[in-house]
Amino acid sequence: MIDSWTFNKIAGAVLGTALVVFGLGELSGVIYATHAPEKPGFAIEVAEAATTGGETPATEEKPLSELLASADPAKGEAAHKKCLACHDFANGGPNKTGPNLWGVVERPIASHEGFAYSDALKSHASDKWTYENLFNFLNNPKGFAPGTKMVLAVKSPTERANLIAYLRTLSDNPPPLPAP
Repeated sequence: MIDSWTFNKIAGAVLGTALVVFGLGELSGVIYATHAPEKPGFAIEVAEAATTGGETPATEEKPLSELLASADPAKGEAAHKKCLACHDFANGGPNKTGPNLWGVVERPIASHEGFAYSDALKSHASDKWTYENLFNFLNNPKGFAPGTKMVLAVKSPTERANLIAYLRTLSDNPPPLPAP
């Protein structure tokens, strides 16, 4: 039979261990505290494919050439920040979740070396990232290439034009803008 002295030693060891475990849990909560960001991240809009073959009708009032003529690359640079989670924009920069976008304007689609493109974009490999193709792709990636990995859609025609104007500057020899 256990005498009271042995029982007290066992109970003390159990309670002491529990105190250390709970204390370490509280201490780690203080050391590794998580805080909510002041400003939440970017909302990713996923465009639903239309029932008429996945294409969405163009609703822009201005032609693309006019939108690009009045586009502001500085505003496009500000808008590109939501793309940084998946793309790198530096000359010779790495591929991330998406391919590096330096020199993307007029580059053949699905051609950036070292990036594993989806079959949806590989089916467009004979085309180039023209201003019109970029404009349509950014509006509705899943409508342009059903099955693409890209989910971010830029719905505002002006914001898309600004972003494309910024992408145009990311080149050693920027291609000319289309005539308005």
